[in-house]
Amino acid sequence: MQYNDYPAEQIAAKLKQVEEFEAKFGKKPASKAWRKWCTDAKYRQNEWQFRQNVANSIQPNVDYR
Repeated sequence: MQYNDYPAEQIAAKLKQVEEFEAKFGKKPASKAWRKWCTDAKYRQNEWQFRQNVANSIQPNVDYR
């Protein structure tokens, strides 16, 4: 599977949501992470790779309890 970045208009829309949230509630750790996601392509790629690794680590016949 290969990484494909989100369209620029989707990223811009999410950044606008982050800015509106921070204007209303102030900066929070979650909004800081979303801002980083919106403004840093390498961060988005690393986050995608992390999710892929988590999904690939799940074994179908293992009881994880």
